[in-house]
Amino acid sequence: MSRYTGPRLKKMRALGVNLPGLSRKSIDRRPYPPGVHGETRRRRPSDFALQLQEKQKLRLNYGVSERQMRRMMLAARKSTDPTGAKLLELLERRLDNVVFRAGFAPTIPAARQLVNHRHILVNGKRANIASIRVSVGDVIQPREKARTIPSLVDCVASPSVSRPDWLAFDANELSVTVRELPPAESVPFPIDVQQVVEFYSRRL
Repeated sequence: MSRYTGPRLKKMRALGVNLPGLSRKSIDRRPYPPGVHGETRRRRPSDFALQLQEKQKLRLNYGVSERQMRRMMLAARKSTDPTGAKLLELLERRLDNVVFRAGFAPTIPAARQLVNHRHILVNGKRANIASIRVSVGDVIQPREKARTIPSLVDCVASPSVSRPDWLAFDANELSVTVRELPPAESVPFPIDVQQVVEFYSRRL
């Protein structure tokens, strides 16, 4: 399974970055790796370690398996766009991520649960596959019966991250429309995607 069920804050501390898609918690109070020597240990990471770290940021934030990452990287390579930018675009276009970025769920795992339980409509039709890629013009919204779910109501009022410009939010209809394909800059955490490209350059 691609779903990570372990300690989320511990993973973010190990990577040294807040991953809003993984957890609403922050590492600001303890911004150092977990463990007895986490606060004092200072090692210069190797090139491989840096590449692996950037790749793990994407995997954990978006909740994808290694197999899914490889498939998206292969698809990104075939594109005429820069490979790194295309990879980020494909990740951002996943339905569970769009539900999260729209402010309908506090995290991507919570958004995936909404999708799996058929609480989300895409162009008026129920969707239950979290990995669906949305396209320009698609309209995503919760079902009428799902609009009273407490967590959804709270998130709409106070989303975990600001809604990106590539999504048009309609408060009256409680929906978002994909107005354009997501640019690489819309990823809500620092990422050196070139390191990810280099990580897979010898592994695909």
